[in-house]
Amino acid sequence: MKFGLRIPSITKRIAARTSVKRIVQNKLGLKAPRGYGWITNPNKFVYNKVYNKTSRGCLVTLFIFAVIPLVLLLLIST
Repeated sequence: MKFGLRIPSITKRIAARTSVKRIVQNKLGLKAPRGYGWITNPNKFVYNKVYNKTSRGCLVTLFIFAVIPLVLLLLIST
């Protein structure tokens, strides 16, 4: 996993926008509707489904370690 600021690559950006696969999909209308990822790439769909069910965002951790103890402290002191 990479830490730090994200540094965009201009060459990868241009390559992605001008790829043959992208041109064919957009010109011929072969793109699947939103939510049909399980058809186009089943492995990625399963990975993302498991990852999103088992991980949590950084704000959840912040909430657990900062807000909940603060609320408990205020409840105890009153």
